[in-house]
Amino acid sequence: MNERAANPSLPLGGGCQCQKLRYEISAPPLMIYCCHCTNCQRATGGAFVVAVTILEPSLTFVKGEPAKTFWTSDAGNSRVGYYCGDCGARIANGGEPSIGVLSLRGGTFDDTSWLRPAGHIWTKSAQPWMKFDDAMILTPGQPADYAPFMEHFKAQKLFEG
Repeated sequence: MNERAANPSLPLGGGCQCQKLRYEISAPPLMIYCCHCTNCQRATGGAFVVAVTILEPSLTFVKGEPAKTFWTSDAGNSRVGYYCGDCGARIANGGEPSIGVLSLRGGTFDDTSWLRPAGHIWTKSAQPWMKFDDAMILTPGQPADYAPFMEHFKAQKLFEG
């Protein structure tokens, strides 16, 4: 059985697959959720993405410069993605123009043992074999209010002490 990291310490580092693009975050995430929208499925080649929402100023690229891609989300919002121009690994997504927060890809952290999603969004696009935990927050599309996700994440007390 894998032990989960208790109280990860800041800054938290991560990077792309080839390690030519590296980052650090200097503040705790606001929340973590899994997104099952069709954009995330296409971008990852998987069933969902683990999104770690952070304040944009807390992210610093410490090695390399990210390339950018632009698209329209399933909810109709303009989005920007930051990725490694060498290996193509997506690091983060944000609003275009910036809304002050970014969604980091959870799998890009050096240590992923502390990642605990508060819930799932875009469940109406989830793969039919996906089973959801009743303790998780579930929304069929884009949530109108992320406060319950933030409260659930904060209640885990990962960054206290």
